[in-house]
Amino acid sequence: MRKRKDRKIISVIKANGDTEPFDEDKIRRSLIRSGTAPDMVDTIIGEVGKKVYDNITTKKLYKIVFNELQKRRRPAAGKYHLKNAIMELGPTGFPFESFIASLFRAAGYQVVTGQMVEGHCVKHEVDVIAENGKDLFMMECKFHSSSGTVCDVKTALYVRARFWDIEEKLPAQQGTDVQLFKGWLVTNTRLTTDAEQYGTCSGLSLMSWNFPAGQSLRERIDANGLYPVTCITSLSRDEKEKLLAADVVLCKELAKAPEVLGKIGVSASRAQRITEEAVNICRENMTMHDERKTPKDRIHE
Repeated sequence: MRKRKDRKIISVIKANGDTEPFDEDKIRRSLIRSGTAPDMVDTIIGEVGKKVYDNITTKKLYKIVFNELQKRRRPAAGKYHLKNAIMELGPTGFPFESFIASLFRAAGYQVVTGQMVEGHCVKHEVDVIAENGKDLFMMECKFHSSSGTVCDVKTALYVRARFWDIEEKLPAQQGTDVQLFKGWLVTNTRLTTDAEQYGTCSGLSLMSWNFPAGQSLRERIDANGLYPVTCITSLSRDEKEKLLAADVVLCKELAKAPEVLGKIGVSASRAQRITEEAVNICRENMTMHDERKTPKDRIHE
């Protein structure tokens, strides 16, 4: 009997240097999450299969998938680009803080950014403060422009200590309405296992790209439909930076005020295409969530 030849396992090199087997299903899930139609998903995976090779980097693999999707469906490509789009909210990190503020504002919180708060020992600059009359959340935002950069337990220890100092002083500064105070560590990349364990144990709320399950940064963005303008594939890098400088961070903000494109030097014909893409990114998110019957999203602890 003829022996069947085993299919060669293709290795993928991650941003941190580790390797993992090429996983077609992971790409499939990402494409479906971006709103790509099932038949288009199959077509793209077929094309990727022709171009993938052993020891390909995740960056190169992502580019292959993104290019195939962009040729077929720009709004879906914009959503598939989400993780990279968040990393384009730099280099200062201030647009990322504004973006996080938008997530909590959408959940009904009053939000301010970049405030000095008195602690028991010293004053602290707090990136984002969100409150709704009963809950008071103070957040340290750690923005990274590379997916290989993570927040380790030292960062979690430092952030927890800051919020403990603030919490000591809090009763003297706040009225009796505040029933819950929480310090948060928020990052756009990943937390190490030790950081997750320490935060969970010590009472520090955590949010990273993929943690906690059900309330991660990626899931909150999808649930609220608050995609950054850096998702828009029709924009150049320079145009994205000009929009962020003008405090236009969200696709929905651009869709409501497209005239800002003219102010940053975009031609009328291109402005129309860019606005249409922004509108479609927002619209497709609404359609996807209607189909999934997603329960009302609320940021909570």
